Amino acid sequence: MLTLEHQIFKSVVLNRNFLYALVLMIGTSVLISACSPLRKYDSKDRAWALPEIEAFEQLDATTDYADDAILFIGSSSIRLWKTLEADMNPYAVIQRGYGGAHFRDMVFFTDRILADHKLSMVVCFVANDISGSSKDGTPQEVLGLFKHFVKQVRAKHPSIPILQIAVTPTQSRWKHWDKINQVNQLMQAYCEETDKLYFVNTVPTYLDAKGQPKPEWFVRDQLHLNTKGYEVWSGLIKSEIERVKALN
Repeated sequence: MLTLEHQIFKSVVLNRNFLYALVLMIGTSVLISACSPLRKYDSKDRAWALPEIEAFEQLDATTDYADDAILFIGSSSIRLWKTLEADMNPYAVIQRGYGGAHFRDMVFFTDRILADHKLSMVVCFVANDISGSSKDGTPQEVLGLFKHFVKQVRAKHPSIPILQIAVTPTQSRWKHWDKINQVNQLMQAYCEETDKLYFVNTVPTYLDAKGQPKPEWFVRDQLHLNTKGYEVWSGLIKSEIERVKALN
């Protein structure tokens, strides 16, 4: 039997070890948070998107989706795609685009958008991280956010294909095209070296013989696609979906 002194000594050692482990755990958590590439993004800069995300959650709570659906996630070109369901037939789809989305805000909502859906594929299009805004990231920063998004999807869906659609060349953002296209090139290179990650390069189709964006495929703002623009876009994307499904 342990003496009272031994019991006290053992208690002190155990408590000291527990406290040490607790301090180490908290310290590690703080360090990870401090080193996170997302720490620079203020929550106030994504608060505007919360009503859209909450609307998605309402849909999830009231709508039954196929277990093999393709999730389309991203910015306004996904949200405004009125013919998505018909264009992707016979594939079931879940439409989760919100206007003005950037990777720098979407990565904070990815888990909520993915929810508990059982998916056969994720198709992503995000076009606003470089737009001439003072909050634009560099092409390398956008690539880092894209990689983070892929990790988030992989945490829930380790093996399904992910298709990343190129940022479309547009007249409204043509003066920023060099940087925007650098993002495309960086994402394409990453997709080509990463298993089950595919890049849908739509850029050449949207440029005319002079290498300029085709204005006739966009609405008046020369940013969003019109009916013809969506018809072409959907054809390119569906063709790649079919090719990837054949591989997987």
